[in-house]
Amino acid sequence: MNEELVAEILRSEGVDLIASLPCDRNRGFTAEMRGRFEVVDLVREEDGVGVCAGASLGGRRPAMSIQSSGLGNMANALMSLTSLYGLPLPVLASWRGVDGEPIEAQKPFNLRLPRMLDALGIAHEDVRGPRDAWKIRGVVRSAFEEGSVAVALIRPGFWGEQPEGGPALPERSRAVSVRLEKRVSPPSMTRLEAIGAAMRGIGDGDAVVSNIGVPSKEAFAARDRDLNFYMLGSYTQASPIGLGLALSTERRVLVIDGDGSVLGSSILPVIAAAKPRNLTILCLDNGAFGSTGNQETPAYLTSDTEAMALACGIGATASVSDAEGVERAVREARGRGPSFIQALIRPHNSDSPNIPLSAREIRDRLAGAI
Repeated sequence: MNEELVAEILRSEGVDLIASLPCDRNRGFTAEMRGRFEVVDLVREEDGVGVCAGASLGGRRPAMSIQSSGLGNMANALMSLTSLYGLPLPVLASWRGVDGEPIEAQKPFNLRLPRMLDALGIAHEDVRGPRDAWKIRGVVRSAFEEGSVAVALIRPGFWGEQPEGGPALPERSRAVSVRLEKRVSPPSMTRLEAIGAAMRGIGDGDAVVSNIGVPSKEAFAARDRDLNFYMLGSYTQASPIGLGLALSTERRVLVIDGDGSVLGSSILPVIAAAKPRNLTILCLDNGAFGSTGNQETPAYLTSDTEAMALACGIGATASVSDAEGVERAVREARGRGPSFIQALIRPHNSDSPNIPLSAREIRDRLAGAI
């Protein structure tokens, strides 16, 4: 079976983690992955880019298995994270919209997909049938050898007829109890003060992933170290990177994220399901898009990020509003992950300077330290 062949190709090339969002055309391969690889089940493809980036920084060899439509969701992250930092990412994309595709909505994007990949400078192969299996090996090998994104566009004919139904699921029985009562008062702490407190609360061997824009500049100003990963792009990808890294090292991983990024991501339920005990998300919640001028987010007066984390299944949460509380919460969260700390801060951007490191220097420092 081609599913087994592809799994063997990935295994022989050293792939050890797959971020997956299934397609109707590749559900046989989705089932084949179980038991052969560690699988991170996504709910949005873009988050898989961050997960695989973190896994690669941690020394693993990740890949993605998705429907081709997901490449549209992934495009910015592929360029501003994977390509910018020179990280390897082979993508196996079940190609929709071609070869008699019966669903009209699949065609407008997917028929143009090769031209989009060409425009972005992303290498890709057209995998038509069993004789093209060697192309999949080439995609995987070139991604890891060149530190780049490479895509196998796998036509439906390669997979053939797919099994009816799906995997056997366990009985859906569980107890659910979510209760949160608190009052949010006007915060006085700045982001820089919160980051400084968090940096005092981490251990010397902990890895830190900081969000794009001002948060990364302030993390650099507060306490620069080789185990810090500063994001220069890729909105919403801080926590996915942290998840991938936490699954790839025994070190404690602290993510310095923000309310806008958390609200814009689908990663919290994925983190809850993966259950990494060494992962802590510190959400610096100012209710604003800080790096772009402090425009209000829904978290300012309506949504509560701690309540979101609880509803997604992250049981260890805290809400703090001063520097001492941040430092204490970061210390106490060690080994209790996945954990989520809401740090209520006021909208304020410091004049911290730009980070004097290139993306690949940031990558190499962290990877070397890990």
